[in-house]
Amino acid sequence: MMKVNINGVGFKNPVVAASGTFGFGREYSDFYDLSTLGGICTKGLTLNQREGNDGIRVYETPSGMLNSVGLQNPGVDGFIQNELPSMEKLNTVIIANLGGATIEEYVQGVEKLNHTSVDMIELNISCPNVKSGGMAFGVKSKVAYEVVSEVRKVCKKPLMVKLSPNAEDIVNMAYSCCEAGADSISLINTLKAMAIDIYKKKPVFNNTFAGLSGPSIKPIALRMVYEVSRAINIPVVGLGGITSGQDALEFIMAGASLVQVGTANFIRPDICTHIIKDIENFMSSEGIKDINEIIGIALR
Repeated sequence: MMKVNINGVGFKNPVVAASGTFGFGREYSDFYDLSTLGGICTKGLTLNQREGNDGIRVYETPSGMLNSVGLQNPGVDGFIQNELPSMEKLNTVIIANLGGATIEEYVQGVEKLNHTSVDMIELNISCPNVKSGGMAFGVKSKVAYEVVSEVRKVCKKPLMVKLSPNAEDIVNMAYSCCEAGADSISLINTLKAMAIDIYKKKPVFNNTFAGLSGPSIKPIALRMVYEVSRAINIPVVGLGGITSGQDALEFIMAGASLVQVGTANFIRPDICTHIIKDIENFMSSEGIKDINEIIGIALR
């Protein structure tokens, strides 16, 4: 059995398309039946519509990808009106990924999403806090506690908090989010990185720095998922460089109840279907009847 239940939400399998790599599902539905997925995380939403960053947005690196998209999105209202109706027909769990530049923006975004059919909210605390000089909410545990606790007061959906690997202390960060009322934790978001164009003799990205994702970050992500799973008692969702069933199983054994697949969707649009099949084949060959039997087994 591949079914997993976290925070009262039932997933038909533990494989979820990660935010920022799957849009709202529309384009990928041309490649396969998206109802086979455990769930879909929406493209990162903000309270108001955003156009994103200028200049180069995506840059390939060995075993990975740098992105500086800048959270281009239709805004929460635009999502509710124009994207959610088609997502509701996909027959899979919908997780709304929400970012913000201030605590007030997070709160207002959540209040709007409360009245929709989305199953969960994934709070992206890697966003820059404009009231703190642009430092991300997800760097210091005290700041993360503040935003999560304020959101928790108004959030009527299961609340997942997505952690940044750039946090000062990832375990303490996860613990602080738990204390603030998070129902589950997802990790990791992209790593802060950069590239330089040696011919132009300047950084590739207008914003200098970008987010690194893909296979190159998988060992780091796996280590952090293991550490966090060992330290907290709420469900953990693992992501970061997953490209195969074996990768997914490593995260599951490290304590992840669900896995999210991101950059790999750009390599092979139907990669999630192959990961699901790989997990099923592994369970069959190993005589594992229920995926829940092996969640966190490497921690024991």
